[in-house]
Amino acid sequence: MRLAIDAMGGDNAPKAVIEGTLNALKSMPDLKITLVGDETMLKEHANHPNISIIHTTERIMPTDQPVRAVRQKKQASMVLAINEVKEGRCDAVISAGNTGALMTAGLFSVGRIKGIDRPALAPTVPTVKPNKGFLLLDAGSNMDAKPDHLLDYAIMGSIYSEKVAGRPNPRIGLLNVGEEPGKGNDLSKKTYALLEKAPINFIGNVEARDILQDVADVIVCDGFSGNIVLKTIEGSAMSFFSIIKETLTSSFFSKAVAGLLYPKLRGIRARMDYSSHGGACLFGLSAPVIKAHGSSNAQGFETTIKQAALLVKNQVVQLIEEAVTQLKESEELTKGSNL
Repeated sequence: MRLAIDAMGGDNAPKAVIEGTLNALKSMPDLKITLVGDETMLKEHANHPNISIIHTTERIMPTDQPVRAVRQKKQASMVLAINEVKEGRCDAVISAGNTGALMTAGLFSVGRIKGIDRPALAPTVPTVKPNKGFLLLDAGSNMDAKPDHLLDYAIMGSIYSEKVAGRPNPRIGLLNVGEEPGKGNDLSKKTYALLEKAPINFIGNVEARDILQDVADVIVCDGFSGNIVLKTIEGSAMSFFSIIKETLTSSFFSKAVAGLLYPKLRGIRARMDYSSHGGACLFGLSAPVIKAHGSSNAQGFETTIKQAALLVKNQVVQLIEEAVTQLKESEELTKGSNL
């Protein structure tokens, strides 16, 4: 198994990428890694028999317009990394770079799974329960979605949750403004009807206030709503820890208390750390493409590498393709019988 990694993508590249890669190889000695980036920056520290380097100094910046950047920067580290998967030299690709560019390059080079109209961005979001998290999709790949798209998201999320996250019969919830079946807008109501009939463990509507309580393993929504949810959670967590820090450093007494509480506070922060759950998968593409968080540290990259390896090992893309094909065929048979 060989993975391609955009070594120049992300706030902490290439140092965090190199450290994460070396740490992952300690526990996965059979894994092969292709790092794509500036060889002069990589070679000194990425000296390992299982690491190869593709040299380039060009990169896609966070501020670049995605489609234009992918078309014009043919030698960018992200584009070359995805090309390794397109050409069959690598099994999956990881990048912490520009999300829109990664989706665009993935669509142009790798292509969609047959039957999937809209790929989805799917991060795993921590919950209040230790070592638990739910898969959120779509988290911003498509702002406008149709019920059929959300049905595809539910099926893809269910397969990933079972095969990679190790959750038998995963619970699938639909993000909505109320738990009752008749709640929500037209998209929510039509999607609810489709999910009820789908070959998944659909548990019904889930309200935003409950999603961090481990009520579902997969939560499905359109990209507009999902992106707002994700950024609200991230912003709330940052604000919470900022308030705690300000409160515990406001006086000599509070500083003394903070010293005693520090181990506990570190534990809370670790439980809510996105990096412990890996990157966001771009589901719907015909090969595993994973978006690591832009500020991923070495641990984040290590976890994402292991996540990518599980995707490949468990043939998640192939399983998704088979499930979608069976679903589409059953829909055609149903239409035929109603004629």
